[in-house]
Amino acid sequence: MTQVTPRIPTTSRWTNPSATAVGRSPSGASSSVRNRLGLTGGAVKFPRKCAYLDVSFLYRIESFVLLTRRFRIGVVVLVLGGLVAGTAAVASLGDDEPSSAARAEGARDTVAGKSSASKAPTATPRAAPADAGAPVAVAQPKPTPATPGAEAQVAYLLAHWTSYNTADYGVVAENDCVNFTSQSLIQRGWAMDDAWWSKGKGGSFTHSAAWISSTAMMRYLASSGRATELTDDQRDEVKLGDIAQFDWDNSGDRDHTGVVTRIEGSGDNVEIFYSGHTDDTDYRSVDYAITEKHPGATAYYWSIP
Repeated sequence: MTQVTPRIPTTSRWTNPSATAVGRSPSGASSSVRNRLGLTGGAVKFPRKCAYLDVSFLYRIESFVLLTRRFRIGVVVLVLGGLVAGTAAVASLGDDEPSSAARAEGARDTVAGKSSASKAPTATPRAAPADAGAPVAVAQPKPTPATPGAEAQVAYLLAHWTSYNTADYGVVAENDCVNFTSQSLIQRGWAMDDAWWSKGKGGSFTHSAAWISSTAMMRYLASSGRATELTDDQRDEVKLGDIAQFDWDNSGDRDHTGVVTRIEGSGDNVEIFYSGHTDDTDYRSVDYAITEKHPGATAYYWSIP
């Protein structure tokens, strides 16, 4: 195909007013566009069919080229932005694992939470109860007061439980418990009779069986009616000056005799103490005698009116 070199007329039909306004030569496009389109010396080589070329068409081509360049720049920017965003996302995935400092802080918070949860809730104070009035006094059981005769009897026992009264009575060697009890009954006001008596002192001392024997005294008291027998379950009826007897081996006889010198407690919590000779004592606990000194022994009492 034969190429012709058209010349661009300079008439108003080919003039682009906007080009003049922006400092372009009225005869054509910018040098960069002209070079891209193959324009040389102000002439453009076109096929023969395109004898004339509208300058405005050149400006359209330039605008398209510039737009294409900006599009490429925009794509590059978008790609770079995507890379930056992806990098940040990957970094954030690495941050999902808490640091050691964060784990320590969380552990402290957990311990603090457990400690606060383990604390007992503060109790709500209760309302003060309504006034029920003045307390009612409950009468406490009073021990039966000792009679003057019993007081004299106990005083005698406490005076001679270690200092034997050899001025008035004889002594039964190694078995003087009932002799000492009989002496206290005389001091209480009892009188001797044919079954219960003693005479003399020292080597001339004589006596009945009931005066010196525990089993004989038990029988005498039962037959004479001068006292009433009580079991150990009846301690709450025992009084000062009453006679206490013991069966160490639970054979049915009586192995030891004493006189009550002190009573503590009341009801089911009564503790009785006695005085006696042979195993000399002023305040021996009955409980001690039958549980520790003679374990399994049994105690009895004779209540004297």
